Amino acid sequence: MATNQQRDSDGWQSRLASRFARFAEFVRSTDNDAVAAGALGALSLAGAFAGFLATSPYTAVCIVGFLAAVAYGWVRHRELAARGVTLAMTVSTVVILALITVFIFYEAWPILAERSGTVFGVTVPGLEMFTTTDWSPAQGTPRYSMLPMIQGTVLVTLIATAVAGPLGVAAALFISEIAPPAVREVVKPGVEILAGIPSIVYGFLGFTVLSPWASDAFALVGQGTYLFVGIVVGLMALPTVVSVAEDAINSVPESMKSGSLALGTTDWQTMTTVTIPTAFSGVSAAVLLGVGRAIGETMAATVMLRNTPKIAEPLYNVFYGFDTLTSLIAANYGSSSGLQKDALFVAGCILFVSVLALSIGSQLIERRMDRKVGGVE
Repeated sequence: MATNQQRDSDGWQSRLASRFARFAEFVRSTDNDAVAAGALGALSLAGAFAGFLATSPYTAVCIVGFLAAVAYGWVRHRELAARGVTLAMTVSTVVILALITVFIFYEAWPILAERSGTVFGVTVPGLEMFTTTDWSPAQGTPRYSMLPMIQGTVLVTLIATAVAGPLGVAAALFISEIAPPAVREVVKPGVEILAGIPSIVYGFLGFTVLSPWASDAFALVGQGTYLFVGIVVGLMALPTVVSVAEDAINSVPESMKSGSLALGTTDWQTMTTVTIPTAFSGVSAAVLLGVGRAIGETMAATVMLRNTPKIAEPLYNVFYGFDTLTSLIAANYGSSSGLQKDALFVAGCILFVSVLALSIGSQLIERRMDRKVGGVE
């Protein structure tokens, strides 16, 4: 064990020394004015970031310094300036994402610590929020259960996946393998336009058209059902599924399809036995990304649901709709304070972790597909 740890330590030190040597060589081989401009830009960007966090009035000065360094580098050393700007933007993206993550969990921690529970002698933060079913912040003893919203989110996501998954994969298969070029040029942009429609428009159409029809057709008391919210959200996720699934299908080598056809199979048999199985990893990633869109959808759910945190009975009852995690945040954040506001951050943490897990899963699946078809080693 000690030998392995020493080997890992030596390897880490060796990599660090190698990177430092490469950096020193880069500084020596670069013009002094380019190095100075790069250092000024980096320091100015760091100062602007620190000033923003501290709400300092000198933040604007740092931003001007960064822009001046970039402008000078762009005029005198355009290639180096482009590399530096892209590196700075990449690092900034990672830092901002990390700060957002820390902020969400930091804001949620007070109620997690207060509503903790014990399991087998181990204290679990926030356990009470997942073992009760009552959301009643206005009572004498406020209760903040996440279970009603988790149930609503799961039901809406499952229905949206059942809509967007089959329809999206079928549309991607049609665009990629079946549609003539003239039809493809019309259908593909049309599907992509759907992604540009604001979610509030989908929610308004669902509220004014689908919800009244569902109330009359199923003799429901009031409006708002998980079923039709899921259908609307599934239609919203269609462009994502179609786009990613089509890329996966197009990545299947043409030689595999031609070989199948040469053996006497029909086009449909080739699509079902060669194209889809080969692109299955990418298609699965497309569906997972669509699920992530469904989980994080806010406005359509807020407009169409009743916004009353309550568990549907029975648990699989999709003909009534009460609340989801996103609609809970949208409907209550403006008027919340104290522990109720912290509870909304807990809902945000649940959504963040769920979507992050789906995104990582889709990336891993796409890499598996690339290795399978020989795209990435």
